Amino acid sequence: MPTLPPSHTHPAPGAVEDGPRKRRSPSFRPVVDLDSGAVVAVEVVSPVPEGLGLPDGSGRTAVLVAEWLASLVRAGFGAESLLPLVLPLPSSVLVDGADLAALVESGLRRAGRRPRDVTLMLTPDLVELPRATVLAGVANLRALGFRCGFGTAMARPDLVVEATPFLIRLDPALVKGVDSDQRHGGIVEGLARIGRSSGVYAMAAGVSRAEEIVRLRECGVRLGSGAFFTEPTWKPGEKITPVPEPAATSLDDTDSGPRVTEFMVPPLDFDAESTGEHVMEAFTGDTALNSVVLIDHRERPIGVIDRTRFLLSVTGRYGHALHAKRPALRLSESPRTVPAWMSAIAALRVAGQDRERVYDDLIVTNPYGQCMGIVHVSDLIQSLSRQ
Repeated sequence: MPTLPPSHTHPAPGAVEDGPRKRRSPSFRPVVDLDSGAVVAVEVVSPVPEGLGLPDGSGRTAVLVAEWLASLVRAGFGAESLLPLVLPLPSSVLVDGADLAALVESGLRRAGRRPRDVTLMLTPDLVELPRATVLAGVANLRALGFRCGFGTAMARPDLVVEATPFLIRLDPALVKGVDSDQRHGGIVEGLARIGRSSGVYAMAAGVSRAEEIVRLRECGVRLGSGAFFTEPTWKPGEKITPVPEPAATSLDDTDSGPRVTEFMVPPLDFDAESTGEHVMEAFTGDTALNSVVLIDHRERPIGVIDRTRFLLSVTGRYGHALHAKRPALRLSESPRTVPAWMSAIAALRVAGQDRERVYDDLIVTNPYGQCMGIVHVSDLIQSLSRQ
């Protein structure tokens, strides 16, 4: 695997580079769940240094970009939390050799970050690159565990559908006035719909007013950032401005009460390649474990394995021989998920809406669709019966 040259020294924040410019220390911007108001990620904001957007095909620019990204993480090491990071990535560097992904992985691991914790946000000039270059670059980065984002909503919809980035940023020019301009609202709603159908999460940039948040929710946008939430000097861990409460008229009276997250317990999850033997060890090691969640490379639930059904399959005649060394996904069911903002009573309705199958456990997901925890339906019933 390519690594960064050990002889290179990283300039400290604010130190003078080999040129007349000073490298400015990065700033931080919270990525906020527009429903709950929780900070779900931290975006590191820094202009791309001169020269890093002009690859010459030698691979040298890819090395410099990897070093720069690692320096952004190190510069904020004392301030940023363990929340996922969103880092800028010059789109033009995608043409500078296939070693980019490995170089970035090496640099960020040495800076203390794993690929699964990082979304690389491609700069808006990605729209100027050949389609094949963008697709290949995103695929290479994803293969090493990185999430990729498109830093502009101006990318062609068919490219978004084929590349399936993790995030797509809705430009501030679109977000501004989305609550009063029907044209902006229609575009934002359409982009959010395209994203949902492809597993891509739209993130509104430049949110400045509460009215914009209300309209963005109506359009199906669940993530946002901007001046509404914080001052420019914000650091991770500091408070942000609360999001407006949903209008009372938009909620059913029966949806009042505690949120589903109040009943959530940590999940036991495995990746999609885990075998039946791995799941068997988990169930035998914890007799109170009801289910196991299988997740994809984005930590999104793709299957759930019920304890009773699994043990009946594996412990039956020839069961161990048939299933122990094979992927456990073969024995899983489709997960029944609920968003973290949902009320407990609404979650209970979700658990029972399938006439053919009553679910014992629900999987709670964040705005990224990632698994946050498990809720036992029995706990919901016991709690709500006391009210």
